[in-house]
Amino acid sequence: MTKRPTIHLKSGEERRVLGGHPWVYSNELQAGPELKAIKPGAIVTLRQADGRPMGLAFFNPKSLISGRVITRDHSVEIDAQFWQRRLERALKLRDRLIGVPYYRLAHAEADGLPGCVIDRYGDVIVINVSTAGMDAEIDNLATAIDSLLKPRVILVRGDGPARVLEGLEPITRLVKGELDGPVEIEENGSRFLCDPREGQKTGWFFDQRDNRALIARLAKGAKVLDAYCYMSGFGNQALKAGAASVLALDSSAPALELARKAAELNGFAAQLETRQGDAFDVLPEIAQSTARFDIVVADPPAFVKSRKDFNIGSKAYRKLARLAASCVGKEGILMLCSCSHNMPAEELIKQTDRGIQEAGRSARLLYHTGAAPDHPVHPGLPESAYLKALTFAIE
Repeated sequence: MTKRPTIHLKSGEERRVLGGHPWVYSNELQAGPELKAIKPGAIVTLRQADGRPMGLAFFNPKSLISGRVITRDHSVEIDAQFWQRRLERALKLRDRLIGVPYYRLAHAEADGLPGCVIDRYGDVIVINVSTAGMDAEIDNLATAIDSLLKPRVILVRGDGPARVLEGLEPITRLVKGELDGPVEIEENGSRFLCDPREGQKTGWFFDQRDNRALIARLAKGAKVLDAYCYMSGFGNQALKAGAASVLALDSSAPALELARKAAELNGFAAQLETRQGDAFDVLPEIAQSTARFDIVVADPPAFVKSRKDFNIGSKAYRKLARLAASCVGKEGILMLCSCSHNMPAEELIKQTDRGIQEAGRSARLLYHTGAAPDHPVHPGLPESAYLKALTFAIE
């Protein structure tokens, strides 16, 4: 068995981890020069203060989240076969849940891959890593994926503030195959083109799959405004379900081009109109015009990226709700989403309701939904329930 460095929790700090939480914070560990000597991303044996083993964890002395539990079995080897067993379990569940090979194959801690998500676009696999531990395991992960799925392409991506906090540089690396542009995917019976190499995150947001289906069920005959549309997953699926028209609004010209190509693939190019611009600039113009929509979807980027952003972000959600509600026609539908895990659901409901009232409208909350089930929530990590989608009937 591999000899590993050891870290010890302080006395009295073991209860949360024993209760299932997969993170260990730096102030919960016994300090000592041996901690600083451990390489960021190393696999360590986590022990209680009295020396009893609690399992294996990734360790990073540079991060506030210093330990990320991998397994409670401190005797197991962490190698390609270990990750393949994890991925086999994840694959079996996704195939049962989704049924087509377009989904999030592994969702970080909830699937036992701390700080790593893996998305599947048919025969293209994208590994997105945000922690030093999983960064060091990229080759083992790629070997496991190749053995399990035999994909044409394995692409590794990673950027953003999480990698910065871990002391990591941005990464984009083809481990296997070649990728020369967008790839076609299917969701809820609709076809789309996504760009795993140049698009946001891994190229597509599978987490909204069920919420897009919800809007589609309400969309027959409707005029739809899809704000922050990216490649207009909401809009294109609404058109497939019988919507009369869609206005797709986004600040990204490449995303809107892919939205138009998706409409062409699905046979609805004539019913999709695109507009490039910031929603906070365009929505007031629409509100001041005579145009109104039967359904408005607003799915913005995270307004509360950290706790220090809470007050400003809360006001942004309220403002967005006010502007979006002003564009909804009589007896229409508004869906407002937040992907900020630092924005509690109750606060989002409060701010959205205030914004709707400021628009001179009233509302009934019909659905309070989250991410699709290929984005499972770790029961001991409430932070993993990041996505909130509120669907209102607007009067």
